[in-house]
Amino acid sequence: MTKPQLLTETEYLESTSNVERKKYLQKIKILENLYFQGAQTNTEICDRYNISSPTSIRLLNQLIEEAWVKKDGVGKSAGGRKPDLYGLREKSFYIIGIQLVKFKIKMAIFDNHNNKIAEFEDLPFEIEAELSIADHLYEQTNALLEKSGIDIEKLLGIGISMPGLVSSKEGKNFTYFLNEEEPESLEEVLKRKLGKPVFILNDAKSACLAESNFGLAKHKKNVLVISMDWGIGLGILIEGKMHQGSSGFAGEFGHNPLIDDGILCYCGKRGCLETVASGMALARMAKEGIKAGESSILSKFSEKDVEKLQPQTIIDAANKGDQFAINILSQVGINLGKGIAILIQLFNPELIILEGKFAEAKQFITTPIQQSINTYCMAQLREKTTISLSNLGGDSVLLGSVAMVMKNIFKNQILKANNI
Repeated sequence: MTKPQLLTETEYLESTSNVERKKYLQKIKILENLYFQGAQTNTEICDRYNISSPTSIRLLNQLIEEAWVKKDGVGKSAGGRKPDLYGLREKSFYIIGIQLVKFKIKMAIFDNHNNKIAEFEDLPFEIEAELSIADHLYEQTNALLEKSGIDIEKLLGIGISMPGLVSSKEGKNFTYFLNEEEPESLEEVLKRKLGKPVFILNDAKSACLAESNFGLAKHKKNVLVISMDWGIGLGILIEGKMHQGSSGFAGEFGHNPLIDDGILCYCGKRGCLETVASGMALARMAKEGIKAGESSILSKFSEKDVEKLQPQTIIDAANKGDQFAINILSQVGINLGKGIAILIQLFNPELIILEGKFAEAKQFITTPIQQSINTYCMAQLREKTTISLSNLGGDSVLLGSVAMVMKNIFKNQILKANNI
């Protein structure tokens, strides 16, 4: 059988024998394991897929001949000869991750070891503006591909993470880009324009996928991932699986009413958590304080710059010791902690991961959050929950987009092989 392709067509699989399809299926599963788990020994692969050692070695040798896999050092041994490790060969395939934020687009090409090959970090963008997002992403993606110089044939797909009510099943965003979803879904439009598989996902769920596959939530069962940027998002892991809800909208944490007769939220309700505990709330509080004459390094900004204040600027000021910035971050953290206390009592998680721009505020956000949790959460539950900052840095959502592509690619190929 020729080199297994991660985008093999059904017609090709139908032309092979049952024995060859079984081999293909086993190879795909091994490649999936090596991608998500990293280099493995033959024994680990045998245990994972309940296959004999000779069968596993034969499949691995074939994958080596087909330039998918290579020997990648040696593993640990309790005694005697150390076993060989098998890992993916460099530059076997590539994935594009795209993150739509309120005022910018981030996109990057990752190789099969999740190394960034090329990126556009701060492309100007306004998510609520009337523009053709499909055309815009098509142009920028082509520009990124040209910049990277990679073999387009090795590009497996594009994962796009975005805020809003996103249904991955329907390929639609029910908050933004509605004018582009008829008669095709947003996902279908992008797939047709880009000529590669495209998968879309809510940005908070994307961060959750990244944490569960590459971050602090790996090998853990019950975890909450809270994304803190302009808005607040929630990713939920229950028994090791991401919970999406019946419509795919589970996790709209930021739109739970917290303040009676509070500020009008953009969702149409008043007093949502996002109105007092988000990047939008932080920017609003900073503007109000500066206009009221608060002493701060932010006060030196022009009136025009104050109106355009970004959460990052305020967080940077706090990290430089600006007391005004620290104080408003503390207010945001206390409100956020009150909401997190509710989540702890609902889900009883072992771990809560804080990710996004707010994670860069470190103790200026974690300390008030913990204080609020101590006040509002039952001791028996809070003492069993660890609060941690993500260790994935600023690329967590992009990595989640990449993980989404690979999970769908492997899932679709396994389904094809099993259903023939």
